[in-house]
Amino acid sequence: MSGPNLWKRAIKLAVAAMLALTVLTFQAGQAAAFVPESLYLPELKSANPAITSVDVLIDVGHGGIDGGTSYGDLLEKDINLAVAKKTYETLRRKGYVVLMNRMDDYALSGENLWLKSRSRHIKDLAQRSHLCNEIKPKIMISLHVNSARHSSKRGAIVIHQIKPQSEQLAKSVQAALNALYGTSDKPVPSRTFYLLKYSKAPTVIVEMGFITNAEDRRMLSEDQSQQLIAEAIAAGVEQYLQQQKK
Repeated sequence: MSGPNLWKRAIKLAVAAMLALTVLTFQAGQAAAFVPESLYLPELKSANPAITSVDVLIDVGHGGIDGGTSYGDLLEKDINLAVAKKTYETLRRKGYVVLMNRMDDYALSGENLWLKSRSRHIKDLAQRSHLCNEIKPKIMISLHVNSARHSSKRGAIVIHQIKPQSEQLAKSVQAALNALYGTSDKPVPSRTFYLLKYSKAPTVIVEMGFITNAEDRRMLSEDQSQQLIAEAIAAGVEQYLQQQKK
């Protein structure tokens, strides 16, 4: 099998595995979170395997060997996954088709069999952007946790592509998170983040709070507060998607 065909096949298999994990993980006890049968095995679709009916792809930051930022035993990768699952469930209850690219504690770089790079970090980011471009969701939100030298720094920050739709999505999510945190931060544009640079769908990186701030850390680690963060993100996403229908 030639190089281009090999990596295309690898991406299709990775998408299929991700979708299967999404279905199996949430099927039990989540009867309302219906996933169309046509999304189970996208590689079996005829000419074009890309999925075009997904509203939101949730990119769950870090995972596996990559714990992200930390504070003591509290790891970013675990916070990202916990809030991602709650965001998934909240958006599904609102009737949106939602997928997550990481359902457990593993690194997406391990699924990247096509990129010839010695950098695990680049392979991880490349896998995330390629999955987004293969699935073709209406939007992608990437969930992360921030840190700072000064513990007084707090609140959520949303980073967006230099594109009108991404900026509008960022404004909606930022406003919802500002209301939750009692802050007045503005979204931040960026050309340098790999995910923002190479993902074709409107994409934002949501830094959900500062692990180095005691108040933020409590919100990021407690179950009820995680649910509030998820609901704020979902509210911002819903506002954006509703605006796009007008």
